[in-house]
Amino acid sequence: MLTIGKVAASLQVSTDSIRFYEREGLLSPAKKSGAGYRLYTEEAVRRLNFIKHAQQCGFSLSEIRELLELKSNADSCCDDVRSAAIRKKLLLEQKIKALRAMSNALSELITICTDQNKPLDDCPILGALESSLRQEKKGGK
Repeated sequence: MLTIGKVAASLQVSTDSIRFYEREGLLSPAKKSGAGYRLYTEEAVRRLNFIKHAQQCGFSLSEIRELLELKSNADSCCDDVRSAAIRKKLLLEQKIKALRAMSNALSELITICTDQNKPLDDCPILGALESSLRQEKKGGK
């Protein structure tokens, strides 16, 4: 059995993160010591490692909860997990596309701003942002 501090150190996470995962129902200590310290099994360490890796792949805590439920459900199969991974990948690709569009829009705005000493009233970036906002309001009415 490992204390929360040893688990945190071994996986390079904070004890606060472990407590947060406990509050979220993703992890639970096996028991508490006589002094009230949380004690974890190797299975809990593996589960925490799973949570960390799933987060690195972009899964939210609710999605990780779903994956853990699939993992513990005898009726689930690899295809269920694969489907969840495909859904996440498609969402990430949509976000990447949106981020690229935002980056391109910012690049265009930066390009039109050639005189950095202009007063704010003449700033082409602020002007472009304000005019696009006015156009959106006109189009929405």
